[in-house]
Amino acid sequence: MTLQVGDKITFDRTFTIEDVELFTKISDDEGVHHLTPDEQGRLVVQGLLTATLPTKIGGNHNVMARHMDFEFLRPVLTEDTIRCEAQIEKYEKQEKNRTAIIASFICTNQKGKEVLKGGFSGVIL
Repeated sequence: MTLQVGDKITFDRTFTIEDVELFTKISDDEGVHHLTPDEQGRLVVQGLLTATLPTKIGGNHNVMARHMDFEFLRPVLTEDTIRCEAQIEKYEKQEKNRTAIIASFICTNQKGKEVLKGGFSGVIL
């Protein structure tokens, strides 16, 4: 699929306790808030695990990121469903069969609250 400036791409994911446990093992991010359930049995999802949503969108389009910017706005808990919507800001052919890309994104939870926003830039391989 060829992207164009203005295109919007979305991806949804519901985070689980298993996701947080696996990411804890991989990242060694063992903050007590990631290990201790709240009164409803939920864990706080690591920020960088939440940030895998826009990287998934980039990965689906073979983006080799050169810059990524994240602003974490509120906690994400296990059982939350997060929707990430990325918008293409720049999509420009370059030499050597590369395409430059810049995108912004906003991630919202199931209540419509923004949890993460930012952007990425790079090249399409």
